Amino acid sequence: MSENGPRQSSETGTPMTSQASANHTAKVIGVTVAAAVGGFLFGFDSSVINGAVDAIQGHFVLGEFLTGFTVAIALLGCAAGAWFAGGLADRWGRKKVMLLGSFLFIVSSIGSGLAFSVPDLMVWRVLGGLGIGIASVIAPAYIAEISPARMRGSLASLQQLAITVGIFAALLSDAVLANSAGGASNDYWFGIEAWRWMFIVGVVPAVVYGVLALLIPESPRYLVGQHLDEEAARVLAEVTGELHPDERIHEIRLTLRKEKQSSFADIRGPRFGLQPLVWIGIIMAVLQQFVGINAIFYYSTTLWKSVGFSESQSFTTSVITSVINVVMTFVAILFVDRIGRRNLLMAGSIGMFVGLLLAAVAFSQQIGSGDDVSLPEPWGVVALIGANLFVVFFAATWGPVMWVLLGEMFPNRMRAMALGIGTAANWVANFVISLMFPQLTEWVGLSIVYGGFAFFAAVSFFFVKAKIPETKGLELEDMEF
Repeated sequence: MSENGPRQSSETGTPMTSQASANHTAKVIGVTVAAAVGGFLFGFDSSVINGAVDAIQGHFVLGEFLTGFTVAIALLGCAAGAWFAGGLADRWGRKKVMLLGSFLFIVSSIGSGLAFSVPDLMVWRVLGGLGIGIASVIAPAYIAEISPARMRGSLASLQQLAITVGIFAALLSDAVLANSAGGASNDYWFGIEAWRWMFIVGVVPAVVYGVLALLIPESPRYLVGQHLDEEAARVLAEVTGELHPDERIHEIRLTLRKEKQSSFADIRGPRFGLQPLVWIGIIMAVLQQFVGINAIFYYSTTLWKSVGFSESQSFTTSVITSVINVVMTFVAILFVDRIGRRNLLMAGSIGMFVGLLLAAVAFSQQIGSGDDVSLPEPWGVVALIGANLFVVFFAATWGPVMWVLLGEMFPNRMRAMALGIGTAANWVANFVISLMFPQLTEWVGLSIVYGGFAFFAAVSFFFVKAKIPETKGLELEDMEF
């Protein structure tokens, strides 16, 4: 062993500290990926309805408003699940709450697939929404708590990557089932319509999520709160590679003491009853939805059919868009810890605005009416370019970075409550857009709707520039703005 350098491995001659660092990096990535499967369920549930919308509308003979409400009602469950997830996680632990989310989604997938009426379908959708709302809060919170500061942005972005992969998996399975059955409304296995199978296949990722939740370690912050310091130290040392776990436990305990004396009162403040930072999180979460991302991922198949694409072309276009969504999320993972959260968000706002404006202009050229509509050349291509340019910039910036910031920007004394409120606001905004999109499209047309999305993309740029703090490289215990 060298007196002045790190110890060498006798077998490889490489520094043992480097081996340990690589080993801890692999462990923390593995644990993060397991937790991020909750994001996969989030994305899968968000988009699995995409391929089933028209079939559900035809099967139950629904108007535009009731169709939108059937799609969107799950988001009310998501909002409720997000609201209560933080409190449950503090009482039960992160792992048990993950298991609850898995169970709820399993039940919802089976119930939705076998629904015999619209009210029945709505009940199962809300139940699944509760599970997804729980997962949407627990996954980023757990990842932020288990991650070293130097990697936290990239690791937290894996949550959004998992969401995008879930969206892709949902749209791909929808397309495969619809094409195999000759249409989403046609019978498939065991005489059950293809659109029902679109829901039922969600059981598979839900079971995987539950199994992985049993295998990952508990959050060190929860363990310290339960006075399980020895176990917390083991997790910090073995998983995150913390060199001085006892010191970190002391830091965590100091912040938890503040949390124990806190309640909803900690987020109360002079700005309409809340602290300014909480409002910043809420507005950021709402803007992420008001740019219209889920109008694409919930209704893209219906959208492209409405401007003249065939059902097969519409499914294919939706899958391609979801692939772009997955690929571009890697941009955020690569750069969020290098160039910072604010710069990515502002660049994303500009790109989203341009893409949405192109789509709005293209949709203004739509000709025909009713079921006989089309976009004349070159406007069909322009619409596709605009919509996918929007997805490119959203996936590389606002998609993942909003969740990164919500998981880390609040002081420890208010993090769980503020994260729950911010996530609930995101789900409520999602519900509003999902509910109103079909109706607004019928009332004012796609061009005006996408123009509205472009307006909110522009607003998001100035909001980030004026209000969003930079959190790159800061420990969670140092978040004080």
